[in-house]
Amino acid sequence: MNTPTAQFLPPDRIVFAGDWLRGQKHPTCKAILDEHPPKDGVRLEAPQLGQWDSTLPLVLLGLVVAYRKAGHSLDYRQLPEGLVKLLDLCLASQRKAATATVDAEQLSIIHQAGYFGLRLSKAIGDIANFIGELVLAMGRLIAGKSQMRFRDFHGKLLISGPRALPIIALISFLMGIILAFIGAIPLKWFQAEIYVASLVGIGMLRLMGPVMVGIVMAGRSSSAFAAELGTMQVNEELDAMRTLGIPLMDFLVMPRFLAMSLMMPLLGIFADLISILGGLVVAVVYLRLTPLSYISTLTQTTSIKDLLVGLFTCSVLGILDSICGCYQGLHCGRDAEAVGRATTSAVISCIICIVIAVSLITILTVVLAI
Repeated sequence: MNTPTAQFLPPDRIVFAGDWLRGQKHPTCKAILDEHPPKDGVRLEAPQLGQWDSTLPLVLLGLVVAYRKAGHSLDYRQLPEGLVKLLDLCLASQRKAATATVDAEQLSIIHQAGYFGLRLSKAIGDIANFIGELVLAMGRLIAGKSQMRFRDFHGKLLISGPRALPIIALISFLMGIILAFIGAIPLKWFQAEIYVASLVGIGMLRLMGPVMVGIVMAGRSSSAFAAELGTMQVNEELDAMRTLGIPLMDFLVMPRFLAMSLMMPLLGIFADLISILGGLVVAVVYLRLTPLSYISTLTQTTSIKDLLVGLFTCSVLGILDSICGCYQGLHCGRDAEAVGRATTSAVISCIICIVIAVSLITILTVVLAI
C-alpha cells in the first residue's frame, strides 16, 4: 500500500500521490495550508494517485474552500474526473446552502418583496397544479379508470371517522356546556332561560359544530396525512412510485381526500348531537329547566335549514382539510426537519382556509337569508 502524500512542486503545483484511504495517516488540510499558504495560480494534480475513498475529497474540499476564503483561486480540473465531479457537487451544495441562509435583514425592501412575489407565484402555481391533478383523478374515479385501492380508502375512513369520535365527543360536549353557560347570563336578564336551547341548537348546527370539527380534524388527520406523505418524500418512496409509473393522486391522495370529505358531515352530525346534550345538562342542572321543555324549544326554534347549512360547511371544510394535508405532504422537503415543517404548515393552512371559508359561507347565508 502506497503512503499518501501531498507534495508542493514549485512554482504552482500541489501533487497528490499514493493511496488515500480511511485509517491511514495522511497529510491534513491544515498541515498543507500551514506549509504552503494560499496564493494565486496554484493547481492540484494527481498523476500517480492510487486508491482513494472519501478521505481525499474531504482534504481537497478543505483546500478549495480555504483558498476561496483567502481570495485566491485553486485549479482542481487536472485531478481525475471522479474527484472533479465530487468537488463540483460539494461546492454547488455549499453555494446553495449559503444562498438559502442569507439574512433577510441584509436585503433591501425591494429584494424582499421580489423574493416574496416569486415564492407566492410558485406556491399559487403548485396549488393550481395540485387541484387540477385532483380533479382529473376524480374524473378517472367516476369513469371507473382510477387505480385507487379500496383497502387504502377503507383504512383512511377508519382514521378519519370512527377513531376520531372520542375527541369529537369530548370537545363537542364541552362546547355545548360552554355555549349554554355563556348564553344563560344575558338570557337570565330577560327571564328567557328557555331559549338557551335555541342558542345552543342554532349556534352549533350552523357554525360552531362545523368549525370545531374542522379544526380538530386539521390537527388530527390533516397533520397525519402531511406527516405520512412527507416521510415518504424524505425516504424517496414517492420518487420510486413515480419511477414505477404509479399515479400518486390515485394511489395516495384520493383515498385520503374521499375519506375526509365523506366523514366530515357525519362527524358534524355527531358533534351537533353531543353538543346539544351538553346544553341539556346545563339547562337542567343550572337553569332548572325540564328536559322536555328544552327539547320542545329546540325543535320549535331550529329548522332543517340550520342543519343543512352546517352539513354543507362540514363538507367544504373536509375538502379543504384533506387538500391542505395532502398538498403539504407531497411538497415536503427532503431534509431532516422537512416533515415537521410540512406538518406545521398543513395545520396552519387548514386553520386559515377554515376561517376564510366559514366567513364566506356565513356572509352568503345572511345575504341570501338562508
